[in-house]
Amino acid sequence: MKASRKSRYSTIDFLGSMSLAITLLVALAIASIIGTVLQQNQPYTDYEIKFGKFWFEMFRQLGLYDVYSAPWFLLILAFLVISTTTCVVRNTPSMLRDLTRYRERAKEKSLRVMSHSVSFISPYSVDDIQQRSQRALKTERFRFRQHSGEQHTVLAGMKGHANKWGYWLTHIGIIIICLGGLLDSRLPMMLAEWRGAVIPETRNIPASQVPEISTLSTGNFSYRGSVDVPEGSRANVIFLPVRDGYVVQKLPFQIEVKDFRVEHYSTGQPKSFESDLVIHDADLAEPLQQTIAVNHPLTYKGNTIYQANFGDGGSEIQMKLRPFISRYATQDMTGKIFEEYDLTDSNDRRFRLELDNFRLFNINQVTNEQGEDEQQNNGPSFIFRLRNAAGEAIEYTNYMAPVQLNGRSYLLSGVRLSPSEPQRFLHIPADEKGSAELFMQFLHNLQDEAFVRQAATDTTQASMQNAQMANDGVQRQVIASMIRLTQLFVSDGFDGITEDIAARFPEDQRQQVSEAFLNVLQASLRSAYSATLAALGKTELDDADWAFFDDSLSAIANLPFYGSPWYIQMTSFKHIEASGLQITRSPGKNVVYLGSTLLMIGVFLLFYIAQRRIWVYMKPLDDGQTEVILAGSTNRQQKEFSSYFQRISHAFEHALTKRG
Repeated sequence: MKASRKSRYSTIDFLGSMSLAITLLVALAIASIIGTVLQQNQPYTDYEIKFGKFWFEMFRQLGLYDVYSAPWFLLILAFLVISTTTCVVRNTPSMLRDLTRYRERAKEKSLRVMSHSVSFISPYSVDDIQQRSQRALKTERFRFRQHSGEQHTVLAGMKGHANKWGYWLTHIGIIIICLGGLLDSRLPMMLAEWRGAVIPETRNIPASQVPEISTLSTGNFSYRGSVDVPEGSRANVIFLPVRDGYVVQKLPFQIEVKDFRVEHYSTGQPKSFESDLVIHDADLAEPLQQTIAVNHPLTYKGNTIYQANFGDGGSEIQMKLRPFISRYATQDMTGKIFEEYDLTDSNDRRFRLELDNFRLFNINQVTNEQGEDEQQNNGPSFIFRLRNAAGEAIEYTNYMAPVQLNGRSYLLSGVRLSPSEPQRFLHIPADEKGSAELFMQFLHNLQDEAFVRQAATDTTQASMQNAQMANDGVQRQVIASMIRLTQLFVSDGFDGITEDIAARFPEDQRQQVSEAFLNVLQASLRSAYSATLAALGKTELDDADWAFFDDSLSAIANLPFYGSPWYIQMTSFKHIEASGLQITRSPGKNVVYLGSTLLMIGVFLLFYIAQRRIWVYMKPLDDGQTEVILAGSTNRQQKEFSSYFQRISHAFEHALTKRG
């Protein structure tokens, strides 16, 4: 029985110990720092790209991507509540007793040995000293009590009792803050997950198709989620990220974005944005209209609606699909962002075009002619994925307008196989009209054997005539080599020619053969390019034309890695913006505010108010005089109290020893 009682007391002492509370507070502080530095509740793919597979998995197991809802964080929070509550329950009775204990029965010996203690002889009687001391203590705002013994009288004064309330308020404030945090946590949803009542959805499907087991009712106690609402549209749900998936939270009302406005700096970067919202609710006599902006939210039915960001709301774009293969015709099509379309190339291969995003501005850092870095707006772009029949997708970012690089104009197309890879760019040289027409015409001509043969024949005949050579066999051989190398270059690039040489010639001849082949290829390509421009009415080529030729060869050489049978160019667009709203229901917010207020008051009382005690011990002497012992103590600010006690003791001694 005694062992059980001792064990119980040991457990209570441990739970109410200062060391445990400090340890838990430090752990919460570290967790809060992690939750602040590491952006929470982002898609898992973003974290995997940022940290790599090993650290991504490590951090995922630790729950660092949703710290404030992690089981260990909630457990620490719960233990802190238990520890602080135990401490308050255990110490409150003694604190309340201490507030009413004036210690007026203090002994003469204990008063004399105090660090702040003086004694002197007064000619006044005990009654006079008592009256004078009471007036002095009242002047100093002390509350006091008196005790009369057989041969002495003690007057005990005390002030600064609010310091003790500071201890109590500080601990109560911590408890209330933790309870508020638990109220706003995802604990109910986590419990529902553990029971199997809620299963997060991982598929990218519309909210209307999300099953009920991944949907939360309007009666959910607290939540924090987001939704993108296009202009002129409504939403009555938000999406709550849960690890690598999400759940749909139903709202007790509908939100309509009547209008969305965004202002930009001259660089194209967003300056400010706001939304005109309309709240539709059966409980309202008429819809509620209000404009929200960053840091100016709307609160309705306990839900706070923040203007968080903005994005595309399903912009309509017109595209021109320019085939890299000449036998497939150019086609025009119209699409909407977030929609998907079926395509078929010239070889009857099926593709799925997934329009992913539209950007009106693209701000990139470039180096100007003075060698200085500056911000440049490269204009609109759109992001799409081209998925083949096997389900493999390549992501593209195509810019609408030509981009100036080193004084030349290019149509840029970024490509990557997965979000974890950096983009590689295909630089298609833009012609004088800012289009890809001249490049595509040149590329298609290179794929036309008759065109290449004619250009090669004209060039070869002119060269042999200038060299006064007339050999039909050599001429036919040169033309055949030019055609073959041109076809190989167009289909496989320079790498294809290198591989062909490696397969056909011994190693000691490859360098010589490579130089010869490249000379023949260069002559063939130049002849085809000249013939292309001649067909367009340009016979005199300048430096700009040959620079375009060099850029075209670089683009053609990179086509094998591009992976798309088309260059998909955006020709025009109708921009539709979506307002990114974050909606929170935080019933624990006001609880946290209350706890924070109590905590601040408590800390102020603890650090800036000291409890002070003064004892006036009066003992009559045989000669009719009275011995007075003046003693004092404080629980903090010892140096300041020393000066205070010295002043007050001088005042007492002067008042009680001088007759006047």
